[in-house]
Amino acid sequence: MQTLQPPGWTRPKGYANGVIASGRMLFVAGQVGWDADEVFRSADLVDQIRQALANVLTILAAGETGPQHIVRMTWYLGDAAEYNARLGEIGAVYRALVGNHYPAMSAVQVAGFVEAGAKVEIEVTAVLPDD
Repeated sequence: MQTLQPPGWTRPKGYANGVIASGRMLFVAGQVGWDADEVFRSADLVDQIRQALANVLTILAAGETGPQHIVRMTWYLGDAAEYNARLGEIGAVYRALVGNHYPAMSAVQVAGFVEAGAKVEIEVTAVLPDD
């Protein structure tokens, strides 16, 4: 995987502007902050982000890979203002689970989620090296 940083651009914090990768693609469906039994254990945004990221990592592990192969991550947020106000906490949770791997990312505020009680949904694309 190669991270793209256009000349003269300010280096982004916590994501890459672009990524080049080749290999087998693994698509992770949007994961909300509930557990394996589809139960929300917390209504707190940071707790739900922690759980959603843990769910993503569990699915990647089922595909025999890890966060190092994530090339694209999209975050759907119920409240962008709360997300921005808690970026420090969110960044700490991200680094604790994903490490210092920063794929191309997008974050958008949505009007709502299918799963009542969700505050975030995260979907991922990973590219695994060819065998």
